[in-house]
Amino acid sequence: MTKSVTISEVGPRDGLQSIDAVMPTEAKKAWIKAEAEAGVSEIEVGSFVPPSLLPQMADTAEIVAYAKTLPNLDVVTLIPNLKGAERAIAAGVDKMSIPFSMSETHSIKNVRKDHPAMLAEIKAIADLVAAQSEGQRPHFEVGLSTAFGCTIEGSVSEDQVAHLAEAAMEAGVAEVGLSDTTGYANPAQVTRMVRQIKGVIGSDKLNTLHLHNTRGLGLANVMAGLEEGITTFDASLGGLGGCPFAPGASGNIVTEDLVFMLEAMGIDTGINLDKLLKVREIVAASLPEEPLYGFTPDAGLPLGFERAAA
Repeated sequence: MTKSVTISEVGPRDGLQSIDAVMPTEAKKAWIKAEAEAGVSEIEVGSFVPPSLLPQMADTAEIVAYAKTLPNLDVVTLIPNLKGAERAIAAGVDKMSIPFSMSETHSIKNVRKDHPAMLAEIKAIADLVAAQSEGQRPHFEVGLSTAFGCTIEGSVSEDQVAHLAEAAMEAGVAEVGLSDTTGYANPAQVTRMVRQIKGVIGSDKLNTLHLHNTRGLGLANVMAGLEEGITTFDASLGGLGGCPFAPGASGNIVTEDLVFMLEAMGIDTGINLDKLLKVREIVAASLPEEPLYGFTPDAGLPLGFERAAA
């Protein structure tokens, strides 16, 4: 099992896009700054989608520009298509990810493209990235969303996920990640899927899991991923978020609980839990109507807990 992992905070994107309230731009900046100062090294700060669809993300370019001024922080955004990729590259993101739904019905609902159209879009984006000068070329990852099941179609064939992962790599992306968009995954399924995908595309091309805690299995699924060599896990402060185009898919893994579990196990995250827990105050003050989840914030840290030194 790995001795250190990267926690990618997705709350400013996945969390905020799933609620009705629009967090003020200055509050977003304060949130991102506070997490970076707590030792979070990667934050998905927004998405380049039309503001008419997600007004919560209308200030993403400004947020990226601010986040790029913070030291030791990889700035990530989600992109839905080639136009979004062009905006992300212009903004100077370090990494961008496009969701590629393994459920074709969900893909059409989410981005209005079937699988062949999505693969064509992914290749166009990969070509755009390759055309950038070195130093201006963001890391381009495909998130294999609804990989563990779909609230519209139900079960999704694991062989189909493997086939589409291979097709995405052939289109020119740097790597793929597995996403439990709907909170359907269980640990045995995570183990099988990670092994199958790595067997097809190579063990170094699948490093990230995006898991939900919809049915209480989020951290159990993390354990399965750890045992298969996964080194990056997405999580959201206070458990904010889900997918607005997958009904019932609430419940991102709580960043605070994930960091506590890993640090308690002796796995280094580089994150100072005391500082991280205080970040909730910023989010709570800006979104007073939104519930924040997490066992660790409610219970507090155990007496004598070894804290990280971020």
